[in-house]
Amino acid sequence: MTFETFKNLIPKIEKMSVPGESSHFIMAPEARRKALNHLKIEEKNPRNAAVMMFFYPKDTITHLVLILRPEYEGVHSGQIALPGGKVEMHDINYTETALRETHEEVGVKPNTVTVIKSLTKVYIPPSNFWVHPFLGFSERRPNFVRQKEEVAKVIEVPLTELLNEDNVVFKKLTTSYAQNIEVPSFELNGYVVWGATAMMLSELKMLLKTSIAL
Repeated sequence: MTFETFKNLIPKIEKMSVPGESSHFIMAPEARRKALNHLKIEEKNPRNAAVMMFFYPKDTITHLVLILRPEYEGVHSGQIALPGGKVEMHDINYTETALRETHEEVGVKPNTVTVIKSLTKVYIPPSNFWVHPFLGFSERRPNFVRQKEEVAKVIEVPLTELLNEDNVVFKKLTTSYAQNIEVPSFELNGYVVWGATAMMLSELKMLLKTSIAL
């Protein structure tokens, strides 16, 4: 998809209702769905985080940026994620968190990003976070600068890969809450994207496909 085509969708996207949790469940592992059905989330006093679904042109083609987390002692070690992180005391709102964290992790300056809208928050049981996703874009491809402690690699994904149904696959993985389970995933740029990131991307994909069809 060219970037001009993507920008022409933005007025439709701004007016549309977001698909909501039903779109998350399409890409949710079965164990995650069962866990969410029984959890009383607010009783767990979850923390808040925000991420950015960031689009930009690369050789006139629309791309989305993802990151590879480094290997570390933690539940999200080595996973593919959207740039973002936890809310800090000085953040005015979740939008500011998403912009600040995207700047810190991949070097995208907040004043170059136009935020289109927020999408549906996702609860992550292993780390006890509510994650608030935002959709934004820049008119030019940024000079990505990764935060080495938080980001092992910056991954540039053509939007058409996300929209391609052939890139939805099932993979056997060992997660923080189950071993050798089959999980729905996206294969993007040769990377397996699953869990909360895949759930958020599922809502984004549904939103984009609906806007194209209108």
